Amino acid sequence: MASKCVHKGCGKLFSDAEEPCTYHPGPPVFHEGQKGWKCCKPRVLTFDEFMTIPPCTTGKHSTVDDTPAPEAKPSNEEVEAKIKEQQTKGEGLAPPVARVPIAAAAPRPSPSPAPQEDEDDDLDAPVPNDATCKRKSCGIRYTSGQDRSKEQCVHHPGQALFHEGSKGWTCCKRRVLEFDEFMKIPGCTTKSQHLFIGSKKDADTEQQLADVRNDFYQTATTVIASLYLKKIDKDRSTVQFVDETTVDLDLHTGDKTRYRTKMTLFGPIDVAKSAFKIMGTKMELTLAKADGQGWPVLRSDDPHTGEIIQAGRAGRV
Repeated sequence: MASKCVHKGCGKLFSDAEEPCTYHPGPPVFHEGQKGWKCCKPRVLTFDEFMTIPPCTTGKHSTVDDTPAPEAKPSNEEVEAKIKEQQTKGEGLAPPVARVPIAAAAPRPSPSPAPQEDEDDDLDAPVPNDATCKRKSCGIRYTSGQDRSKEQCVHHPGQALFHEGSKGWTCCKRRVLEFDEFMKIPGCTTKSQHLFIGSKKDADTEQQLADVRNDFYQTATTVIASLYLKKIDKDRSTVQFVDETTVDLDLHTGDKTRYRTKMTLFGPIDVAKSAFKIMGTKMELTLAKADGQGWPVLRSDDPHTGEIIQAGRAGRV
């Protein structure tokens, strides 16, 4: 009887215990926007790239997960002690951000809008045998000759969200702490057909992005937010701090994609002291807080998770 290998990066069905297995023996590492495996060096920025990092070790299949446990995280008391130590040394942190219940910090915002639906397959185009559905968390493979009218694609239309220890998807509310539990979060949206090849695209038309991956960390006076989008064209892109709660973004890239959005921030900012910086793989916003309050989320319509919000540099997750 065939068994499923539980090694990270393998997951194959096997009946011969001596069959070679290629996998990652170390745990996943997510740190300040970068993603990779502790057992090898590649580091990437997007979740899709992380999922394609090739396994680094060859061994034997196993039904017992022997991945080393992740390093222990510092306690809340240790974090507080570190912040106080930095304050006494004059390293720039004002009084720590108050850790109060979310309801006391601000009125509860409205729920996040439903994510925009993605593209559909061009049904006139042939699908290669064993092609994998491109939608996140689906993973269904195409079998030559299958009846596509009966397909049901259960997937996540949003982006993977890793923030200060929690993991989830922007399209639904569930948050978990462990990577294995994140990989098991069931899709929240169902479509009538899988996405094996995509639709026909005009070579001269820009692809409009509904969302891009983002994260942030904060001090008592500043929120530093990163929006991960590669090859942003500085000459064609614009970033405007419209008012104390609104940032207007129109980002064009060198590979014919465009991200256009108006961000309504969780809290007020000092427009004159806020700034942005475009890099090779992301755009970074430095938002100067107008009132010194802690931000549980970046946008006012992002779902609250009830987490303790970090003051200071982003920690290991």
